[in-house]
Amino acid sequence: MSNTRKADQKTNATERMRSARAQAERSDRIRRRVVVGAASAAVLALAAGVAFAVGGTSDSSSSNAAANGPLVVPANATGPNGTVISYGKADAPHTLEVYEDFRCPFCEQLETTTGKTIQQLADNGTYKVEYHLATFLDKNLGGKGSRTALAAAGAALNEGVDKFKAFHDVLYANQPDERSDAFGDVNHILDLAGQVPGLKTDGFVKAVQEGTYAPWAAKVNEEFNKSDVTGTPTVKLDGKKLDVLTNGKAVSPEQFTALVKQVTG
Repeated sequence: MSNTRKADQKTNATERMRSARAQAERSDRIRRRVVVGAASAAVLALAAGVAFAVGGTSDSSSSNAAANGPLVVPANATGPNGTVISYGKADAPHTLEVYEDFRCPFCEQLETTTGKTIQQLADNGTYKVEYHLATFLDKNLGGKGSRTALAAAGAALNEGVDKFKAFHDVLYANQPDERSDAFGDVNHILDLAGQVPGLKTDGFVKAVQEGTYAPWAAKVNEEFNKSDVTGTPTVKLDGKKLDVLTNGKAVSPEQFTALVKQVTG
């Protein structure tokens, strides 16, 4: 082999290595931008003390996939097209509307800080709670965790309102980082469901595994998108919005109780 040919081969190999290294560096920069971008959005929202912003409807592929199956509305669902979950005494004099996404970190903060008080006030008849759930974070952050968790929550609701509420609380108590799609893993969802006594019936497990309530979850999200809510968590008492986040932190149980008293007298 001539020296010239050897030199050409060496040059080509060097160029290929340089090209591969440049591509790897570009890919790494892209990955860093994606991760930092998501984290920065959460940090900026936290600094501003605002709810996690709604970025639009769920992606079209998830909506189409959900629409392919038959719509099965869980037992115990209420509201328009059975898209609302009501907890508490039906004849309570006031109504607390709670708008959430299972992947929303600020919703997790509210539920784990003040959730017990929210429930206690419903249990004692001060108001009934109406949950309006969304899946917009699947589009904002990628993945399918919000809609998978919501579909599983539908299966829990079918078992009973109390089962839904307990499962709802377990999901927030075990919420992964919002950039993670751990809730998109059906087996993980079923493991968490095991923390709710009596929830994992054969019917529940089958519904979660087969995505029985995925079309319903899509309908629930559609109704959410029709509301005037622009971020989660949003909490309204008799239509009046309550400021449940202060300087990026959830209000304390005492502060929440005071907000309720201001409306109910």
